[in-house]
Amino acid sequence: MHVIARRTLKEFYEKHNDARAPLEAWYFEARHAVWKSPADIKKHHKSASVLRDDRIVFNISGNKYRLVVKVNYPTQTVFIRFIDTHKEYDRINPEVI
Repeated sequence: MHVIARRTLKEFYEKHNDARAPLEAWYFEARHAVWKSPADIKKHHKSASVLRDDRIVFNISGNKYRLVVKVNYPTQTVFIRFIDTHKEYDRINPEVI
């Protein structure tokens, strides 16, 4: 998968250092994955939430942080839409962000 934009992850973990290792691990896995459907993601990320419009919510650092992505399966592209604390996640609508 092509992940857009890794810089978003870096900017976040520069402020939240405890998120660095889990976000780098997520990036490495996503970068080398071939996801053809939400089911492919759920096989490896049981706690991920599948939303409409090809959006997926990943729990990072034991659910301390939330990562929302939009996946374009035909082009093998993952767009990072949101990364922040669980508290901030509760303030957004992940289906439209």
